Amino acid sequence: MENTACTSNDEDIIREEHLPNGDVYVGKFHGPVPHGFGKYTWSDGAIYEGEWDLSRITGKGQIVWQSGAVYEGEVVGGFLEGSGTLKGVDGSIYDGSWHMRKYYGMGMKTYPNSDVYEGNWKEGLQEGVGKYTWSNGTTYVGNWKRGKMSSKGVMQWKNGDLYNGYWHNGLMHGIGYYRYNDGIVYVGTWSKGLKDGQGILYPAESKIPCDPLFSELFGYTNSCPSVNFKGLCPEKIVFLILTLVRLCRRSPRISNGNVSVIEGGYALPQEGCNTASSSSGSKTDAENERDMVYEREYMQGILIMERPRYWDELKAMSVKNRKKNLWRKQVKGPGETIYKGHKSYFLMLNLQLGIRYTVGKITPVPLREVRSSDFGPRARIRMYFPHEGTQYTPPHHSINFFWKDYCPMVFRNLREMFKIDAADYMMSICGGDSLKELSSPGKSGSIFYLSQDERFVIKTLKKTEVKVLLKMLPKYYVHVGAYENTLITKFFGLHRITLKSGRKVRFVVMGNMFRTELRIHRRYDLKGSTQGRFTKKENIKETTTLKDLDLTYVFYVEKSWREALFRQISLDCMFLESQSIIDYSMLLGIHFRAPEHLRSHLDQDTQPLESENPAACNSSDSVNPDEIFRQKGFLLVAHEPGSVSSAPGSHIRGSMVRASEAGDEEVDLVLPGTGRLRVQLGVNMPARACLKDQDITAVSNEDDTYKVYDVVLYLGIIDILQEYNVKKKIEHCVKSLKYDPLSISAVEPSLYAKRFMSFLEKVFPEQ
Repeated sequence: MENTACTSNDEDIIREEHLPNGDVYVGKFHGPVPHGFGKYTWSDGAIYEGEWDLSRITGKGQIVWQSGAVYEGEVVGGFLEGSGTLKGVDGSIYDGSWHMRKYYGMGMKTYPNSDVYEGNWKEGLQEGVGKYTWSNGTTYVGNWKRGKMSSKGVMQWKNGDLYNGYWHNGLMHGIGYYRYNDGIVYVGTWSKGLKDGQGILYPAESKIPCDPLFSELFGYTNSCPSVNFKGLCPEKIVFLILTLVRLCRRSPRISNGNVSVIEGGYALPQEGCNTASSSSGSKTDAENERDMVYEREYMQGILIMERPRYWDELKAMSVKNRKKNLWRKQVKGPGETIYKGHKSYFLMLNLQLGIRYTVGKITPVPLREVRSSDFGPRARIRMYFPHEGTQYTPPHHSINFFWKDYCPMVFRNLREMFKIDAADYMMSICGGDSLKELSSPGKSGSIFYLSQDERFVIKTLKKTEVKVLLKMLPKYYVHVGAYENTLITKFFGLHRITLKSGRKVRFVVMGNMFRTELRIHRRYDLKGSTQGRFTKKENIKETTTLKDLDLTYVFYVEKSWREALFRQISLDCMFLESQSIIDYSMLLGIHFRAPEHLRSHLDQDTQPLESENPAACNSSDSVNPDEIFRQKGFLLVAHEPGSVSSAPGSHIRGSMVRASEAGDEEVDLVLPGTGRLRVQLGVNMPARACLKDQDITAVSNEDDTYKVYDVVLYLGIIDILQEYNVKKKIEHCVKSLKYDPLSISAVEPSLYAKRFMSFLEKVFPEQ
């Protein structure tokens, strides 16, 4: 090593030092190490010039890489840390906060195509609140998550269109308010960038406040001022989101031209708007009350229903009905988040504490085969949780309670069998987020809770149901272990909380069948019985669980899939019959695709645009044309494990189905604008829905537009904890005096299973 020194004193030495690897340092030293200001040149040509702290690159300085990129700002231990500016070789500029060489905190980035983002960052991606301005003038102000527009946000296009509402993964998703540049306003719901569900369209030049429900949900008023995005600092963005809606006076007629949906910040053509116009000119208040609006329902961007309504009819809606409105439930998914002061708040805290304790306690125990002693009511963990904590339990802010965890080793093995990671399980249920409380869809009186990520459902049980589950658990364990494609409910834990008052609350944790990549448009609870199995039409909404007599469709699936499905249903029914179980049902979720005759139009409308904006679009999965197979109106491709859109949900386990068109190979389902989904028995199963008593081979889409739909199905057998006991036998005898004995739900197990199978065979007929 060669040294050349220029000295001032012993602690402030300036010299040049050459390292064996070819690097060179010129600057101050403190003893033998660089300290103070210095310049370091790497052998590859990169240069750092700035402050040092006892041999560490720490302080303010400038880094110039061989590529030409330049950073000027704070550095800690050789990492970009603090505030600084990076100028990339592609012309991009980032000015803001850094952490471990990544954008972190407040910062502004100008992209090579002149797009600009100003707001919060995390791990190098947009996260939190921020403003993105495209080079064409389109602007988005709102929340971001992992580099994508997410949660609440406002986008204004160059052409004057404005959307204010909810986003997910860079696309409009949830409730929203869309004002077109010609003054038309639509308030409704979107799914992955497309109108999907119910909404209201307000014609032009109407004096009606066009956000009667939207304003209530988000706190907007009709007098919200126009807001200029230019010059806003990120700290004011949250305030802007909560105040920005420009409700304009609308033009005399509805344009028959194209309207637009979001695709990464660009406008795409969608269906034309052919609603009749409202009269122009000044109106009295009484006339305004009779203005016409239009209730609409969309299916993946396709208008399938429109009904004119007078404004005064909507205005007459009671506050109670507004609070129960479907849109309110779609803002943050189903259920009501449990907050401090909620009636279930302490119960939720106790449940989370108990699960965190018992799962954390048993997870380190080496996995082993279950023994007979692991089953039964005596196989349990009992613990007292005082709020001040004990030697074994942590202090907490809830009320004192006793905790009981039934058959912990059995349920630990079941979670392993169902491929549920212990850490993910605890984080989903016991993480920092609250649970959500659902109203019971049935007559059981049970309360349902949902984890914030919606992976798990927690249901309260009666004492008799706990006894039934503990009694059947050994055979249940064997059954689900032997048949990985079983449709029976997956159980992950059974617990009991006892409060000091003596009140006992029992819970079972299950997988959420409807935590799916696709939106569930209709859901049915099918038992095979007919007595009382219908829903009043006035009570039917998209989230309503319908019953046997409400089902007007039959579903055609591939022959081999149907055979596999009924083979598994038969096995599951035999198991339930052996346990004397009745009253179970098939929970059927249906995702409708657009009518097939409109598919070419819809596919064209939903093609992603190429964009240089790194924050914008999701790219489509590439598909090998040689591996494409058609299943009626669906596109199936040979399965590739790394190509599916997401990992299986908590309710999914088992092998994938095979398609005859694919040479009996496993296949994925490809849906435009959605992604690539694995097809399994009862999960993501493509089918065709046809009206009952209608021959599918005779249907012509040209003659009748909406008689046949392409659908994606989700199936599972639920409510398997009702024994055919003395109470049910008495119920059967009493109801048989008034109704047909074969039409009532309470029948003996073998008859129940036979009737259940027979009904489902009619729902899924052979082609």
